[in-house]
This record gives sequence, structure tokens and C-alpha cells, in this order.
Amino acid sequence: MSDAPAWDVVVVGGGIVGVSTAMALLEGGRTSVCVVESEGRLAAHQTGHNSGVIHSGLYYRPGSLKARNCVAGRTALLEFCDRHDVPYEVCGKLVVATSREQIPALDELERRGRANGLDGIRRLRTGELTELEPHAAGVGGLWVPQTGIVDYTGVTEAFGTVVRERGGEIRLHARVTGVQRRASELVVETTAGAVRTRFLVNCSGLQSDRVARLCGLRPGVRIVPFRGEYCDLTPDAAQLVRNLIYPVPDPSFPFLGVHLTRMIGGGVEAGPNAVLALRREGYSRASFSLRDALATISYPGFWRLARRYWKMAFAEQWRSLSRSAFVRSIQRLVPEIRFDQVRRGGAGVRAQALGRDGALLDDFRIERAPQMVHVLNAPSPAATASISIGRAIAATVE
Repeated sequence: MSDAPAWDVVVVGGGIVGVSTAMALLEGGRTSVCVVESEGRLAAHQTGHNSGVIHSGLYYRPGSLKARNCVAGRTALLEFCDRHDVPYEVCGKLVVATSREQIPALDELERRGRANGLDGIRRLRTGELTELEPHAAGVGGLWVPQTGIVDYTGVTEAFGTVVRERGGEIRLHARVTGVQRRASELVVETTAGAVRTRFLVNCSGLQSDRVARLCGLRPGVRIVPFRGEYCDLTPDAAQLVRNLIYPVPDPSFPFLGVHLTRMIGGGVEAGPNAVLALRREGYSRASFSLRDALATISYPGFWRLARRYWKMAFAEQWRSLSRSAFVRSIQRLVPEIRFDQVRRGGAGVRAQALGRDGALLDDFRIERAPQMVHVLNAPSPAATASISIGRAIAATVE
């Protein structure tokens, strides 16, 4: 082997955060950057299976990493899409309170949105909802004009083009199998051969805790996969939804609930629910991996989580099995949508970091180690905030 490492920085993971980080490293003056991705294409997992929403920053605690990166990242994302001709639309969304009990939570959303700098959000009374969404039903709402839609696979591919144009390399079919330290360099072993580097950035999403352990770390969290299943509306039902309609999220549950999203490529999608997945990269109810299932159920934090949320977990599982239950969730927002206008669609898997105490990590989790940085939790709005997150990670690389 040569005395000089082959690469200055190797980024593990070809999702939107990994490729954005590689782009930020090259834009910041690094001249030798390589992305290694286990699949045969970029954005194969979380990035390529999400709903394509450009988030506004409404939900996040003011001052949190989520809030700061979402607001800054949204602006950077739209500027990037304009420069690189990536189609998007800032269409706005309506958050609907379907009962009086949800009004305090709607008040808190409005407070957070204003604290996060969302000018133009507007509180709506019952009769005002139909001015924006004629078929929505509720006792009140919040209009958020900054929300938009985009194809994040297309965004990631555009990031990849910039990486290659700036001299970076993207290696596909290169799953990381081991990491060894040799003097001043790291040797990253992959299924496509070994790669030598001075610095490693772990952005491997659903496998991030495993890659961290391959690097000799004890990350202190475990990735527990949650599958989010979607349904598609038939064209006649899609006409009942102008843009995006969201419920008021349950503050005791870490997911937003079933919502309606107009897609940038056409059509309207409803979902997702949130059910435990028995395979980290499993997109159907039949998907199963003994290794992944054992990794979840053998973790003490999982059982602490299960004791805390078992009622909600049962309800989500029932909504997964019963299309009628799923449709009823949609009808709370738009009562006119009928059962026969809803078709089962695709699914995504969320890489949720879970602590040993059973706490679901809500904010981004980034850990440093000698010659390494590990992104161990990058939940929504990671896609929206990807440029901002990538720049923040790049700034930590020495």
C-alpha cells in the first residue's frame, strides 16, 4: 500500500444526507472525497421512500438542531433546485384540528412556527378551512405557506452530479463490512474492495449503528426500524385535495399521523402509519430478517418503549392490517373520501434511534470519534435540511 491514503474523506451512505455531506466537503475545499453506497443506486432507502414534503419547521422545538437546520436547509434546498432545474412547488399545507381537544396542541404548533420564523402562517376558524381546502373538515386549523413538495430521489441524484463534477467519486454496490485503523489512516473494507482514507463520515441511515460498531464505537443507541405504509387516492378522490392536509399530531407520540400529500409527479398519497418493521430494509408486511428482528427484541430499550406505547402500537398495527381503519383516518380530514377510492401504495422504513431507557431520540444525533463522525439519528426533516446538515457535518471534518 502507498503511504498516502487514497482518499481524504470517505462518506458511508448514498442517501440524501450522505451525498449532501460529500457535496459540502468538496464545496469547502476538500479535493478527495468518495461516497460508498451498498445499493446499486443513490437514495435507495429512506430518501427514496419518503413522501417528498419540503418541511417548513413548524413542529420543532425552537432552538433545536431540527428547527435550526430545517429553516436554513429549506432555503438552501430551494436555491439548489432553482440552480439545477429540479422541479418543486411551494404549495403550503393546512393543519386541521378535528376536535376541540386538539386546540391546545394547535396553539403550541402556532407558537413554535412563529418562534421558528415562519412569517405568514395563519390561524383559521372552522368556516375558513374550506377557503383553502374545500373538502377538509375540522374545528380549526393552521395555514403554513412555506411547506412544499419535491422528488428527493431527483434532488439526491442532482447532488451526486455535483459531487462527480467537483472530482468526487461515488462507488455503488459497496457495502461496508469492516473498518481497520492502520497508523494514520482508516481502511474501509467493502464488498467492492478496500478503500483507504484519513477520515470517515457515517451517514448510513438504517445501518448507522452497525457501521459505528464496525468502527469500534459503542454508539449508545440502537436503530429500530418503523415501516410507514401509504395509500394512493384514485384520480376522482385526488381532486378533493388541493395540496397538503395534516392532522394535529399527538404530542405523546413521536409520529405525525396519517396525512394527505399531493405529489410533485402527480396524484395524492395518504399516510403513513407507523408499525414496527422486522427487517431494516423491509417495505412489506411479509419482510423479515432474523438478524434485524433479534437486534430489536433483544434490546432492553425496545421493551421499555413497548410498555410505554403498547396501546398506540396496537392501533397502528390494526390500521396496517385493516384498510377500513386506514380509510377512517383519512376521512377525519376529508370525510368525502370513500373506501373504494383508496388503494394500497408503497412504504418507507424510518431509521429511529432508540436509547436503552426506551426513549425515542427526537433530534439529530451526531457523534465524533478520532478521524470519524457518525450520524446516528437523522429523522424528518433530514431531507429538507440535508444541505444545512451536510455543511454542519463537513465543518466537523478535520
